[in-house]
Amino acid sequence: MSPRTPRTYRIGQIVPSSNVTMETEVPAILRARETVAPERFTFHSSRMRMTHVTPEQLRAMDADSDRCAVELSDAHVDVLGYACLVAIMSMGLGYHRTSEERLHVRTVENGAPAPVVTSAGALVHGLHTLKAKKIALIAPYMRPLTRTVVDYLTHEGIEVLDYQALEIPDNLEVAAHDPARLPGLAQALDHADADAFVLSACVQMPSLGAIEEAEQLLGKPVVSAAVCTAHQMLRALDLPAVAPGAGHLLSGAYAQSPPVRQSPTAP
Repeated sequence: MSPRTPRTYRIGQIVPSSNVTMETEVPAILRARETVAPERFTFHSSRMRMTHVTPEQLRAMDADSDRCAVELSDAHVDVLGYACLVAIMSMGLGYHRTSEERLHVRTVENGAPAPVVTSAGALVHGLHTLKAKKIALIAPYMRPLTRTVVDYLTHEGIEVLDYQALEIPDNLEVAAHDPARLPGLAQALDHADADAFVLSACVQMPSLGAIEEAEQLLGKPVVSAAVCTAHQMLRALDLPAVAPGAGHLLSGAYAQSPPVRQSPTAP
């Protein structure tokens, strides 16, 4: 008998129009997984207009996410990822739950139900999975928006001991930030009592190539919004969340951690 053909999963991503990182880092993580597991993945995106990371543009962009969810469900994707952490967090405490449920309902209404993962919710869930109660983090945002991220995580029971706001307002400049700088920036923060480190609290700021170096340097788990998103996407698909080269969260230690479940039907 010929070997069984591995299943191919369609990964949908709702992406800010100026984001060029989420469509490289999440595929890179899942391509690395293909070297150790049989499943295969294809990647499909729909874009929301946003060029500068300001509260006004973030609100306008988030309003466009429903359209993107419907478009991606036209392609019958198996999971959707909302690729803008601060857009979700700037809409109010706990908003990732509202967004995930609403966008899931849009897929149900369109006849192609699919779970929805937001990068904001994935970061929260990833840190809880690691049992990280105290963290340090780096974000590319201006200081007020970075403070929004800190307050959001605090509301979710995660204490931010120290953080650095790189204050890069242009979203393409965020993507151009050199990830090789991140481990050194992380080491300079007060992280002695931290349980984990968020190397990039933004899916636009590249960090994947620096995750494992930072873990060795800091001696503790290091995640990014993109790594947490990939972890939650895999669990939403009921697949073991493991991928080489993406740090402790995807090492296999949390391959079977419980996923976030959404209502299977629209109200």
